[in-house]
Amino acid sequence: MNFDFNFKEIFTAFMVLFAVIDIIGNIPIIIDLRKKVGHIQSEKASIIAGVILTVFLFLGQSILSLIGLDVNSFAVAGSFILFFIALEMILGVTLYKEEDTNPLTASVFPLAFPLIAGPGSLTTLLSLRAEFSLENIIVAVIMNVVVIYIVLKTSKRIERFLGVNGISIIRKVFGVILLAIAVKLFADNIKILFA
Repeated sequence: MNFDFNFKEIFTAFMVLFAVIDIIGNIPIIIDLRKKVGHIQSEKASIIAGVILTVFLFLGQSILSLIGLDVNSFAVAGSFILFFIALEMILGVTLYKEEDTNPLTASVFPLAFPLIAGPGSLTTLLSLRAEFSLENIIVAVIMNVVVIYIVLKTSKRIERFLGVNGISIIRKVFGVILLAIAVKLFADNIKILFA
């Protein structure tokens, strides 16, 4: 088997995924989630997100076709999730109420999916697959999973460093950014669906 590793492709794919996953922007959500459930399993969340991303890279188009969905419908559904998460961040309200405050569940949903391995990152993977070699995208996914793990593991220290006011400001700023991403994701894909 011949591998064609290309540093430029790996770096570009890494940066695109890093921007879409936006783990730095998700720090306020991670801190909030940790307060709700008491503990987040960083290793489990990172590994599950990595597995979801890798499986979707190989089988995404087939899975969506099998259940009669296209990438655009998937992206529109994802934009609604992002929209409501953004509203929570901006308005300081809780729209999503999870009765089971089990840390095992929280590490999978909503952290690993849809926050990290969400519709945005999954649809991005399908786009990258059309442009870059598979092995380069896999390396980029692994690099992102490592960064995600580091951020999840150090979220307490990041929280202490930023303080309550810093987190509140970052939460609102990234809430607006996330809202804009949700609107763009919705607008771009709804046009294609109704074209």
